[in-house]
Amino acid sequence: CDLVLIALKATDNDALLTLIPPLLHRQTMLLTLQNGLGNEEFLAQHFGAQRVIGGLCFICLHRVSPGLIEHFDYGHVVIGEFAGHAASRTHDLAREFTDCNIICRVADDLMQERWCKLVWNIPFNGLTIAAGGITTDDILRDPALRSAALALMNEVVEGAKICGHTLPPDVALEQMQRTQTMGAYKRSTLLDFDAGRALEVEAIWGQPLRRAQARGTPMPRLEQLYALLKSLNDRRE
Repeated sequence: CDLVLIALKATDNDALLTLIPPLLHRQTMLLTLQNGLGNEEFLAQHFGAQRVIGGLCFICLHRVSPGLIEHFDYGHVVIGEFAGHAASRTHDLAREFTDCNIICRVADDLMQERWCKLVWNIPFNGLTIAAGGITTDDILRDPALRSAALALMNEVVEGAKICGHTLPPDVALEQMQRTQTMGAYKRSTLLDFDAGRALEVEAIWGQPLRRAQARGTPMPRLEQLYALLKSLNDRRE
């Protein structure tokens, strides 16, 4: 294959060690569209950093059944090279998405984009579970939960900065405003939790926490949320 699209949950990464090798030739690109941190590093470790491209999907949907997707809002992709700045192949790939009527932007700093998405994923994926199975609009309507979400967002911004990625100063406010248009959106992480599936606890919450802590930045709110979600996840496994 010239290109392998990876859309598995990060909890299933070990399966890639069996699935990917038969697909590889010398120039095969691996594009991971997974959430969180650590997925590009996993692929680079096992298949070579030169193959790896990261992608982020900004879309509100969930899979109702195999082959049936319910789409709520948004729908674009951001891609970038894992090892270095955007290359010609990245722009070629973006054009392939565009030709399929999928809006695609090339990022020069992939990890900055990852942290930017975590500003939203960490609070809204986590609090919808921690608060008892609620939707994103429930968080916005509840003053305490809205405040907790904003505090988590600001922690993630600081975590990104200490890891070398300065995010736009209005990123939290912008994402709060964008969330208001989603309506009663039930996060895919909550759907996984309700269905008894494993959560991407490490990729979405554990990895960012440990990376910031390793550089001397405490993240007490994220640490508490991570501990709660890990406990809920571990007790079901």
